[in-house]
Amino acid sequence: MSLFLRILTLLGSLGMFLYGMSLMSGGLQKMAGDRLRTFMAKMTSNTFKCILTGIVVTALVQSSTATTLMLVSFVNAGLLSLATAVAVIMGANIGTTVTAWIFALSFGGSSFSLGTIAVPLMFFAFVLISASKKKYNNLGEFLMGFALLFLGLTTLRETSTVLLDNEPVRQFLGTLTGWGGLSILLFMVAGACMTLMLQSSAATMAITMVLVANGYIPFEMAAAMVLGENIGTTITSNIAASVANVSAKRTARAHLLFNVFGVFWVCCLFHPFLGLLGNIVEAFGFPNPAVTDFAAADEATRAALVASLPYSVATLHTLFNIINTCVLVWFVPVIVKIVTWMVPSPKEGKEPMRLKYISAGTVGTADMALASVKMELVRFGDLCRKDINYIREAISAGSQEDFEKANESLIKYEEITDRMEHEIAAYLNEATRNEMSHDGVIRIRSFYRIIGEMESLGDSGESIGKILSRAWAHGQKFTEDMVRKLDKLCTLVDEAYEAMHTNLATPLVQLEDITNAEEAEEKVNAYRDTLREEHLSNVEKSNYPYETGAFYMDVVNSLEKMGDFIINISQAQISAKPGK
Repeated sequence: MSLFLRILTLLGSLGMFLYGMSLMSGGLQKMAGDRLRTFMAKMTSNTFKCILTGIVVTALVQSSTATTLMLVSFVNAGLLSLATAVAVIMGANIGTTVTAWIFALSFGGSSFSLGTIAVPLMFFAFVLISASKKKYNNLGEFLMGFALLFLGLTTLRETSTVLLDNEPVRQFLGTLTGWGGLSILLFMVAGACMTLMLQSSAATMAITMVLVANGYIPFEMAAAMVLGENIGTTITSNIAASVANVSAKRTARAHLLFNVFGVFWVCCLFHPFLGLLGNIVEAFGFPNPAVTDFAAADEATRAALVASLPYSVATLHTLFNIINTCVLVWFVPVIVKIVTWMVPSPKEGKEPMRLKYISAGTVGTADMALASVKMELVRFGDLCRKDINYIREAISAGSQEDFEKANESLIKYEEITDRMEHEIAAYLNEATRNEMSHDGVIRIRSFYRIIGEMESLGDSGESIGKILSRAWAHGQKFTEDMVRKLDKLCTLVDEAYEAMHTNLATPLVQLEDITNAEEAEEKVNAYRDTLREEHLSNVEKSNYPYETGAFYMDVVNSLEKMGDFIINISQAQISAKPGK
């Protein structure tokens, strides 16, 4: 095999590993669905439960990023405090070590390797994916990802052995590892950079195990790479949170502080820490990786050391996070104060248009993303509803100054709805890149329709402001009777908003019909028809100027049009219900 082909094989095995990791995590999250979110919301009554929740959820979904996404939405919704979220993050760091232990098992040692069952497992995964029931499909997706992950890991190990097992490479790596403290810093930076480039600390962990298990780098340098990986994974989340809301930024900063502090104290006590780790490994009957010289060891000791090194790396990763959690769990309030200082709350009115439950650049699996979008749509609808109050103020304004104040609010909220529509649409576009069920596709389509109708509601408020502005410019003022009737129509539209909110907030499986929205829409239409007939009669009797009546009916028709947009939202919601 040529060198070029071997390099391509190495890259292909890395790609297979990363894709398998993504597929396995996605399948797990789809199987869990909203049950994980419910579990996380309930199991956070005290610090111990918070840490346990982080461990369990992250171990199940094999993704600390997915755990962080759920945390951000809960903090935004007020279901969790930031202090609680920090404690869950500590548990999530421990939960990620489960992945390292699974990788260590795949190297097999002397008895069993998970890589040996990868190909046979693909057959069972294919059968489940081909089944008609969704729950079997998700299980099959998880098993296929599991198989691809360990097949990729096995191929990665074999290919890297062929590429790296030559004297020039060993001499080069030997040179890099011979600079003492500088070498430790160098490999730490290498671990962080690899994690950033691969966007996966798990992939860097696997590469570290390959290097140390084959004797290419000493255990000290592998430990430095693990420390770097812990820094790299927090940088990734902070980059993603840089365009997100305040809660997402604070959560990411808390994760960064946790890991940076851990790496700092381990660097200060590097050799004592490795000595403690070596004693623990030795207690289980393996050679002490901190003191055993691989080159000088006899054949039996060398074989035992090679077999144990992946487990030693996993133990290092676990010990680092457990000690870090045990130390920092007492300083959660301090961490909260620091991240609040680092990311201060925006001044009132500075950030009204930002999304609250979802964040740009941080999309989990499609099914989990849809749950967050659903909460965002309920908030979006409540935001649109505020327009009715400003429309009332604009209609009843007794002076030009009062009208301008209300009209500014209408213009402002039109801009907000435009931005929210754009941000939610961008998030939905990102979510659809992930594999999605048929029901998920239908829900995505309904969400696109809903955000379009909500943006139209914002436009309607601004349009009414423009109509009233022209009326003021032409010196036309509504009579008290007109104002009273328009206020009643606004009340009917507000009732339609209430029905829309109820339908949006109701879980889709519990939404039987939208009779409430239909009845509200009928009332709006009926009263519009009544006002139209009265208007024609008043014009014939010259009860008010024709031009005043024209502006009046323009407002009536715009309010009725808002009722149409509102009923369309409920119709889009019910259309996504399976069987409809």
